[in-house]
Amino acid sequence: MTSNGNRGDTVRLALLIAALSACVSAPERPGAQAAAAVPQKKPQPTTNTWPIRPVANPPEPYRDIDQREAPPPALVEVVRNLGQSFSGKVGIAVRRIGADWTVAWNGNALFPQQSVSKLWVSMTFLDAVDRGKLRITDTATITKNDLTLFHQPSAMMLKDGMWTTSYSDLMRRAMTQSDNTANDTLLRAVGGPEAVRSYLARKMIRDIRFGPGERLLQSATAGLDWRQDYSVGRNFYAARARLPMGVRVRALDNYLANPPDGAAPSSIVHALAKLKQNQMLSPASSRLLMSIMSEAKTGPRRIKGGVPPGWSYLHKTGTGQDLPPRSTGYNDIGIMTAPDGTSYAVAVMIGSTTRPIPERMELMQAVSRAIAANHEKR
Repeated sequence: MTSNGNRGDTVRLALLIAALSACVSAPERPGAQAAAAVPQKKPQPTTNTWPIRPVANPPEPYRDIDQREAPPPALVEVVRNLGQSFSGKVGIAVRRIGADWTVAWNGNALFPQQSVSKLWVSMTFLDAVDRGKLRITDTATITKNDLTLFHQPSAMMLKDGMWTTSYSDLMRRAMTQSDNTANDTLLRAVGGPEAVRSYLARKMIRDIRFGPGERLLQSATAGLDWRQDYSVGRNFYAARARLPMGVRVRALDNYLANPPDGAAPSSIVHALAKLKQNQMLSPASSRLLMSIMSEAKTGPRRIKGGVPPGWSYLHKTGTGQDLPPRSTGYNDIGIMTAPDGTSYAVAVMIGSTTRPIPERMELMQAVSRAIAANHEKR
């Protein structure tokens, strides 16, 4: 659990952000939720404890043993100051792609990924395509029994209780709109969570866990056992609100203490660098995935808000549950590319904080501005 930041922390952060020309932006608006009137049963506290099952690739200390090139001292200082000044558990990692350095703050700690984990599902699916196991043009049929919770625009596509579409469409929805149902459909197609864990292990990516799927992850984090009627309208929110506060606090504390979807920022930027260098997927699949990531609609005022004109940024965001005054899993990870073609993998992950959304966005924008400023000084 994170304590409230004191006035000194806030002043230091504000001065640092001003020095980097960051700006305060309006809070992001949460996605609209469909309404439905379904009779509610009394919610039962979850019997799950984290982790639900042992992870296939347990975390080990991150070691960038081949770091032959020293990181830029100015960027090291800025990242350290940003991490120290922010009130909350934050992890920051920056890796210049094609070089041998990573700059990080809390780079080895495990942070809740939330929807950042959709990136690994898409990678696993495209790896299966590369190996001839699946075709991206194949189709899947989604029914009411496949719906998840929170943000799932694809639920509106069901007519007469079902909807059939291509895996290509589902991947775009998962990666650009962060559609939970679209992502879980891709996850089933590749063989479930174990397939994603196996893929990450084969690619030698350490310190990135993959959880049990959206429904089990979110219900246990809230303190509930999953029921399919929670996928309709605001039923999940209503059931969660009826739980005793002590149950919700314990469930969230357990999740944050050992997140089954936890990942180290330094490992994430390592994987992003390998994606850019065609080491995670074939060149064709790498280009496809990065093209889709460049179309992301989520988080325009996170890291992307500080990317200067002339640069490009492709990314995936993640946002966890709130239990006021705490917010959890506020993340953005991606690849920044300068006009000269130099690319940087970047991850900013806020595991838990009581600071408002504008301050979180200020932190993320300060990181992207610092990367650009350091690049100009080379």
